[in-house]
Amino acid sequence: MWSRFTSHLYVRIWLAVVATVMVLTFLVGAAWRLSADPPPLPIREVLVHNAAGEVIGTGQTRPDRQRGGDMEFDVVTKDGQTLSLLLPRPQRPPGNPWMRPPFGFGWMLGLVGLAVALGAYPVMRRLTLRLEALQRGVERWGAGDLSARINAEGRDEVAFLARRFNHAAERIEQLMASHKSLLANASHELRSPLARIRMGLELLGVDKASPQRLEISRSIGELDQLIDEILLASRLDTQQADAEPFETLDLTGLAAEECARIHAELQAELPGALDAGHSLTVQGSPRLLRRLIRNLLENARRYSQGDIRLTLTHTGAGSRQRAVIQVDDRGPGVPAEERERIFEPFYRLPGASEREGGVGLGLALVRSISQRHGGSVRCEARPGGGASFIVELPMDDQPAASTSKKTGSFT
Repeated sequence: MWSRFTSHLYVRIWLAVVATVMVLTFLVGAAWRLSADPPPLPIREVLVHNAAGEVIGTGQTRPDRQRGGDMEFDVVTKDGQTLSLLLPRPQRPPGNPWMRPPFGFGWMLGLVGLAVALGAYPVMRRLTLRLEALQRGVERWGAGDLSARINAEGRDEVAFLARRFNHAAERIEQLMASHKSLLANASHELRSPLARIRMGLELLGVDKASPQRLEISRSIGELDQLIDEILLASRLDTQQADAEPFETLDLTGLAAEECARIHAELQAELPGALDAGHSLTVQGSPRLLRRLIRNLLENARRYSQGDIRLTLTHTGAGSRQRAVIQVDDRGPGVPAEERERIFEPFYRLPGASEREGGVGLGLALVRSISQRHGGSVRCEARPGGGASFIVELPMDDQPAASTSKKTGSFT
C-alpha cells in the first residue's frame, strides 16, 4: 500500500520537500541552542573561603554519594575538620513540562514540518496534475486516438510541452488523413482501368485456356483483391465502418459456408444442444465477420497443403462469454518473434511474397475487424507443426447454456 502511494510523482516531490525542510530546521535549531545556551560544566572541586577571602577548606566530588541529582562534597578545613557540603539540584519553575527543553524545540520542529507539508502539498499536486494529464493524453494518442489533445493553459514548461505535443499530434493526424484519403481514392480509381482491361481481354478472343490468358487473368484478380482490401482497410481506419449495420448473427452458419467454399474441416463445440436453438451468436456486421473468416481460411490455404480446420467454441461464463474462432493449418508455421508483426499492414514473412503470393493485408484486416467488434486475434504454434490463428469475440446475450457440449464436424 505504501509503495503504491509513493509511486506518484507528486507524493515523492512533496515528501522530499517536507523531509528537507524538517532536517534543515532540526540542524538550525540544534546549532542555535548550542550557541545560545551552552551546557554547564560539571562541578569537580569546591573551595571554601572566609570573610577575608582566604581559603579555609577544599573538597572533591563524591559521585557515590549523589542523591537524586544533588551533589555532596567532603570539605577538609585547615584545622583538620571534615565538613559535609550538599549542593541541591535546582528546581525547575512551575509550568507545562511539554514546553520545557528539549520538548519546546520538538514542538517547534513538528509545527514547522506541518506548516511546510500543508503549504507544499497543493503546489506539488497542481504541478503533477498537469503532468498526469499530459501522460494520459500521450497514452491515448499512442493507443491510436490521433484526435487526443492536451490542455495547454499556462506559461511554464509543462504548458509549452503540451502545446508542442498538440501541434505535432495535429500535424500527424492531418498527414495520416491525407495518406488514407489518397490511398482510398487511388484504389477506387484503379477499378475503372481494371474493368476496361478485363473487358478488352474478353473481346480479344484469346483462348481462355492459353497460358497468356491465364496469367493476365490471375494478375487482374490479384490487383482486384489488393484494391478491395485497401478500400476496406481505409474505411476501417477512417471509422467509416461504423456505418456497417450490426445485428445478431450465428457464427456457425458463416463458418460453414466459408469452410465449404475451400473444402476445410469445421468443428463446432457449442453450448447446449444444437437442436435446442443454442449457438455461437455475436453482435456484428455479417459482411465484416464473413471477411474475417474468409481471410483466415485463405491465409491457411495459401501456406498449407490441405489439413485446414476451423474450430468454433466459447470461453468464459455469464456476461464475459466470448466466442472463439480458431483456424489451424499444417504450413511452415510462424516464428515466435514474427507472430505480432504478421498483423501489420503489408508485412509478410521473408520469402513469402515470392513463394505464396498475397498482398499482405489479409491478417491486418482480421485484426482491424476483430477490434472493431471488441475482440482480439493472436497467432500460436500448432502442436505437430503449423500455425493456429485464434480470434475471440464477445458473445451476444443468449439463453443460459447447459454444461454439455455437442461437437459437429463438417467438410
